[in-house]
Amino acid sequence: FSDIFRNNCTKNGLAPVVLSQASVDQLWAFIDEDPKVEITVDMERLTVEVPAKGFKESFPMDAPTQHRFLNGLDDIGITMSHSDEITSFESTRPSWLTN
Repeated sequence: FSDIFRNNCTKNGLAPVVLSQASVDQLWAFIDEDPKVEITVDMERLTVEVPAKGFKESFPMDAPTQHRFLNGLDDIGITMSHSDEITSFESTRPSWLTN
């Protein structure tokens, strides 16, 4: 994925999972064999699994992006997680800036 596409995906709640071509080919084969096969993307362990086939593959993801997914955060949620620091900063600003 390009950096812009990957970034847009994460901001829209879509996990850009990168696997080897061999693993992707295996997943397609499983789907071709059984279109209802269960595929699990585990964001905590950063794995893709197909339990019925014994398939398990890890994928890379940076810690801030993983945190975003595990906590259901969008950009506003990430900003609001710093509300105490924002309030503290705002309290030190001159009053003429807040009017």
